[in-house]
Amino acid sequence: MIRPILALFTLQAAVLAAELPKNLPPAIPLWEKGAPGSEARAAEAEQIEGTNVCNVHNPTITPYVPAADQSTGTAVIICPGGGHSKLCLGHEGYALAEWFQERGIAAFVLKYRLAREKGSTYTIQDHAMADARRAIRLIRSRADEWHLKTDRLGILGFSAGGELAAFAAMKNDPGQKDATDPIERQSSRPDFQALIYPGTSALFSAEKGMPPLFIAAGYSDRPDISEGMATLYLKYKAAGVKAEMHMYANAGHGFGYKPDAKPSAAARWPERFTEWLTDSGLLEAR
Repeated sequence: MIRPILALFTLQAAVLAAELPKNLPPAIPLWEKGAPGSEARAAEAEQIEGTNVCNVHNPTITPYVPAADQSTGTAVIICPGGGHSKLCLGHEGYALAEWFQERGIAAFVLKYRLAREKGSTYTIQDHAMADARRAIRLIRSRADEWHLKTDRLGILGFSAGGELAAFAAMKNDPGQKDATDPIERQSSRPDFQALIYPGTSALFSAEKGMPPLFIAAGYSDRPDISEGMATLYLKYKAAGVKAEMHMYANAGHGFGYKPDAKPSAAARWPERFTEWLTDSGLLEAR
């Protein structure tokens, strides 16, 4: 019995040792005076455990923007997963954003409000989705400052964050041209979407004119994801919307992106994603 106990303590120590990077870029609040419905809690501190964050009441984006002479003009919003009860910012957030930045792609890690955290009064559609759409508008409003092209801004999500990415592609608007808030004048439509093992696939739909789709998932994931993504691909095919799917035979749920991951096909999905962006005319070949 000694060895299993030691293994358990070793695993727990490794989890506790994991922590967020020390040199994170300053986060940018999505709303200057607090998110609608959360103004009274905007100053409340987030709770951090290892690389996971919860108690988010002031949604933000953390920008990883390449230097002007390195920028491709393409940008992606990253929505971490965590079952809407936490945000897994390690393997589904900052590490991937840095990977994109090194390749001239601006990346913005979204901290959105959590609908399934204990005691939460938020909902996915009314709060988390408001955060995702606001992030798209905010980035477009500052495109010149960040050397971005407003027609090359997409959204990528893992697991629960993948739901936000899918819903953002399904329901969006061109902006309110007479809004007093200049950010609200911008479109909330993403130019592309990437769903990385997302949940609730039964709620996803496909219609003509929706943003092109990239999918990455694992064969051994639960059926509503592994089989659900195959079904979603066929929906997009029927709607005449370009889609590309990578179903990794030796992967399950949560593979994310880790710089030190054991070499595998699933670990290299970001490379397939950038190839897809290039093939789709959303990223300049280098």
